Amino acid sequence: MGETRRVRVVLVDDHRMFRTGVQAEIGETDRTGVEVVGEAADVDQAVTVITATRPEVVLLDVHLPGGGGVEVLRRCAPLMAAAENPVRFLALSVSDAAEDVIGVIRGGARGYVTKTITGTDLVDSVFRVQDGDAVFSPRLAGFVLDAFASTDAPPVDEDLDRLTQREREVLRLIARGYAYKEIAKQLFISVKTVESHVSAVLRKLQLSNRHELTRWATARRLV
Repeated sequence: MGETRRVRVVLVDDHRMFRTGVQAEIGETDRTGVEVVGEAADVDQAVTVITATRPEVVLLDVHLPGGGGVEVLRRCAPLMAAAENPVRFLALSVSDAAEDVIGVIRGGARGYVTKTITGTDLVDSVFRVQDGDAVFSPRLAGFVLDAFASTDAPPVDEDLDRLTQREREVLRLIARGYAYKEIAKQLFISVKTVESHVSAVLRKLQLSNRHELTRWATARRLV
């Protein structure tokens, strides 16, 4: 099967039993490819552990002592913005309240899944977030789209007119959280072609990453 992919993960949750459960479910590295390199139970501990270990992905609870998941995101902003090996965050919470979801996504989290998720799906979500995809439990994506769609969009969109039809198709799929491989499959093109379309879209719209691109598309109700 070739070399197993690896991803280094930090678990942030104030319930030790829950952390132990997640560790048991996904942390068997030889089987899942996930290596849990640190754990934290509150905001200060989380920032210390994340800064020290520089994981690829942080599984972050929304409600934490010391200011919650949003405060962790705020204090880890430089790590998220790093040009090389950015730390990416995936919210993993019992809450499916719209304000919790929107709060952490605005804070920079790459996705939000609820604790009803299976171990297999969680491992898949972690790898997708490592790849730069946005991942949501199905019902929660709607909250985020609604929140960003309420942004006022300009009536005439010259930016959008700069894009070719194919670039618009790729843009829509990216904004919906599809991986490059999935887009390639849907549009019957190669992954390399998807990458060059994405580069062209980012250049034409003067955006720097998928996160900004998703917000841009959602604000214009293109998703």
